[in-house]
Amino acid sequence: MIQVVAAVIRDAEDNILITRRAQHVHQGGLWEFPGGKREAGETARQALQRELHEELGIEVLDAVPLIKVNHDYGDKQVQLEVWTVRDFAGEAWGREGQAWQWIRETQLDDLAFPAANTPIIKAARLPPHYAVLEGSSAEQIFSRYQQYLACGVRLMQLRLKDLPCQNRPAIIEQIQQQGLQQQVTVLLNSDLVEQTQIPAVQGLHLTSQALMALTERPQLSGLIAASCHNLQQLQQAERLGLDFAVLAPVQVTITHPDAQPLGWDVLSSWLDQINLPVYLMGGLRLDDLQRARLVGAQGLAGITTFLDPA
Repeated sequence: MIQVVAAVIRDAEDNILITRRAQHVHQGGLWEFPGGKREAGETARQALQRELHEELGIEVLDAVPLIKVNHDYGDKQVQLEVWTVRDFAGEAWGREGQAWQWIRETQLDDLAFPAANTPIIKAARLPPHYAVLEGSSAEQIFSRYQQYLACGVRLMQLRLKDLPCQNRPAIIEQIQQQGLQQQVTVLLNSDLVEQTQIPAVQGLHLTSQALMALTERPQLSGLIAASCHNLQQLQQAERLGLDFAVLAPVQVTITHPDAQPLGWDVLSSWLDQINLPVYLMGGLRLDDLQRARLVGAQGLAGITTFLDPA
C-alpha cells in the first residue's frame, strides 16, 4: 500500500487548485489534487508541507484533514490522506513543469481524475456541518431553521417525524423554497417523501432501512445520503455510490438514552475502511469537530448541536 498525501487547496475566492499528471506516470494525463508519496519517518502533515513546496512553491500555513481514501487500481494500491488547505504563503505555480489551474468547484465534473479521487471530489463539495431539522410545531421548525443559518449551516435534512402528518406538506414546500432562495441545500428524509409524495428537490436522505433495501443508487438529481449505525450499512452506502453518510450514535444522547454508543475507537476503525464522506452524530458539540476530522470524518451532524453552540 503506497502512502500518499493530497490537498484540496482553496484561494480567497474559493477556487480549487488542480494539477495534471505527467503522461509517463501511473494514471498519466489525468487531473489530480496536488500531493505525493510520504517518505519514511514523515507524518502526513510533514509530507503535505514538503510536497506542496516541491510541486507548487507554497508554504502551508493552515491545513485540516478532509478524508482518507483506500483504492486498488489492480496494479497498484494507494492510501490517500487528503487535507483542506485554505491558508498558504507564496504564489502557486508548476515548479516541476506540470500543468495546473484554478477552477471553480462546479467544474470538477468536467475534468478527468483518477478513480481514487472520486470520494475526494464528494468531500470537497460538502461543508463540515449537517443539521437535522425537526420540531413539533411550524414555529419551532422555522425558528430552528433560522438558528441553523445563524450558525453557518448550509446543508440540512428535513425529517419532521414529530410534526402531525397533515401539517407536513406546507412546511416542506416552504423550507424547500427558502433553501433554494438562500443557497441552503435541503435533503428530504425518505420516510417524509414516502408519506407526502412530495419530490426531494435538492436531495434525499435515506433511513438505514431504506438504504439496506436498495440494490442501486436512486435515480434522482441532487445529493443522496443515508443514516448508518454499523459497518455493513456504511459499506452499502459506499457500494451504492451515495454522496455521504451519517454515522450514529457516537456518544450517549438525551433523545436515545438506551442506544448503545459506538465510541470513538470503533467509528475510527470503520472510517478507515470506507471511501465515503461521513458525518458523525450523537451527543456531540461544535467543539468536537476537530476530533471528528482527526478520525477521518467529514464533520458533525445533529439537531441540538447547532442550537446550543456555546
